[in-house]
Amino acid sequence: MKKIITILCITLLIVSCGTSKKVQTKKAKPRTVKVDRTKKNTTKEKEVIVAEETVKETPEVYANKTEEYIAIFSDIAQDEMRKYGIPASITLAQGILESASGKGRLSVEANNHFGIKCHNWTGAKIYHDDDASQECFRKYKNAKYSFRDHSLFLTGRKRYSKLFNLEKDDYSGWAKGLRAAGYATDRKYPSKLISLIERYQLYRFDADVLGKQAANNDKHTVIKGDTLYSISRKYNLSVNELKALNSLENNDLFVGQILFVKPIPKDY
Repeated sequence: MKKIITILCITLLIVSCGTSKKVQTKKAKPRTVKVDRTKKNTTKEKEVIVAEETVKETPEVYANKTEEYIAIFSDIAQDEMRKYGIPASITLAQGILESASGKGRLSVEANNHFGIKCHNWTGAKIYHDDDASQECFRKYKNAKYSFRDHSLFLTGRKRYSKLFNLEKDDYSGWAKGLRAAGYATDRKYPSKLISLIERYQLYRFDADVLGKQAANNDKHTVIKGDTLYSISRKYNLSVNELKALNSLENNDLFVGQILFVKPIPKDY
């Protein structure tokens, strides 16, 4: 019995020590991640601001709104004179007076520069207080049509026919004749037109159409360094005479400005 027990013990010892597999736990080698610590050369792109050379047009500078009106509409008035024989000076003076130099309601909202009423008009209309409340006036898409309608209005009515027998540049005769023919009821209407024509030298536009434009020495183009005083000395004028001749309200000048330095004769 002792032998059997001894054999079993020896067998158990052999099995547990000799035949058991060793379990080895291998430590995982840490993975080495190479970090490139070299700073990249990040060159910031320089913003190159290309300043485009823009040519700024110097806006025209006018002494007043009437001067601006004349500059805008003188060409149209001259075209009407060539086509219909109405002095450009008269057309401009009437436009200035009746449209408040283009700032009146009828001219702003209806492009009607001459206060022409509807009569048999079939186009667009505007209502405005005049001799009576809310009278009907013609409305135009463009101011040039107002100037054309003014020409047609005068040439198409017999009561104005005598005016076309006058000299083409007789603005005084036209001013008086318009009122006499019933164009306006204001007794001072002729003198108002004549005053505007002479103050702003609107007769120069008549002279231009008729080929009687004054010589170049009647004008001076302002250059850098010019002053009213230096210009007046050059043309033997006083500063006040020069300002009155050009309807200037102050002493400001700009390069390229055209100044009249000799009155254009009225008796062309």
